Amino acid sequence: MTLSVCLKHRFAGLALDVDFQAPSGLTVLFGRSGSGKTTIVNAVAGLLKPDAGRIAVEDRVLLDTQAGICLAPNQRRLGYIFQEGRLFPHLTVRQNLGYGRWFSRARGGAEPEHVIEMLGLGDLLDRRPGALSGGEKQRVAIGRALLANPELILADEPLAALDEARKAEILPYFERLRDEAVVPILYVSHAPGEVARLATSVVALQDGRVARQGPATEVLGDASILPAGVRGAGAVLEATVVAHHDDGLSELDAGGQRLHLPRVSKSVGTILRVRIPAQEVILARQRPEGLSALNIIPGRVEAIREGGGPGAIVSLATPAGTILARITRRSAQRLGLAEGVECFAVLKTVAIAPQDVGGA
Repeated sequence: MTLSVCLKHRFAGLALDVDFQAPSGLTVLFGRSGSGKTTIVNAVAGLLKPDAGRIAVEDRVLLDTQAGICLAPNQRRLGYIFQEGRLFPHLTVRQNLGYGRWFSRARGGAEPEHVIEMLGLGDLLDRRPGALSGGEKQRVAIGRALLANPELILADEPLAALDEARKAEILPYFERLRDEAVVPILYVSHAPGEVARLATSVVALQDGRVARQGPATEVLGDASILPAGVRGAGAVLEATVVAHHDDGLSELDAGGQRLHLPRVSKSVGTILRVRIPAQEVILARQRPEGLSALNIIPGRVEAIREGGGPGAIVSLATPAGTILARITRRSAQRLGLAEGVECFAVLKTVAIAPQDVGGA
């Protein structure tokens, strides 16, 4: 099942003009604030009527301004997960879930028992929202959306209101939702770590337009667009867990290169995504010796992007995948870096945060 979106809309300071498709799985609308992410989601939900456009889930048209079609939000058969859970405070968790189920009674839908198990809600069913943590509320909100039997799920920065501990709690549930849902999920985020962990595909937005669309490994590793800005730059590697060591480290294989991380709670053979922040990468022209860093990966310079300040983003092609390094222009000059030059990427093991590692 595929969501097709073609929209044009003008605000003061923003001219939105996008055309993309979101397949089954989780598609992230990724970009800085003001790039048009929430506008797109609200147009898909029917909360905003664009100046022109067409939106369809497979052959079912939700909006076609030329044909005069614009379904009301309650006719679009979608589930919407907001930044806050927006649960009914006077209802229990069981009753809030039942509200979503009520909308799907004429169309079948997901089994409540499966949704409750998938989201770990069994011990919460008799509580009211006031007795839930922020992460628990979001899990209930996800369950309510699923039980509405939607043809499409929208999530507008659903983790933005949570602290880091609650985000870490919720991310595995979104990974499971991505893997088990048979409908497209359109997910808004400006957090690179979320995108790296969750995205089946990424639509990178800049100034109301699609800068690039594709797998997270390709889009986040594209130094020419940097949808999260220089400070949020980082590439994504796919790697397989090969061993867990007694000293608290896990060993991964990324394209034949060994990568050591703080212990990950995944079994040997699991394929993971690992986000490598550009600011945590050091470059060397020769393989360094006598360093504490365990991760040293050979590569070749693909491109160097220089900004208006003292910094530069260097894109390396490596056997493990594309790696980005954020260094100074002076360092790039001293190393003699240029397209085609061979060098080594050096990464401290402890620089890879747990929230930057997730299931592929």
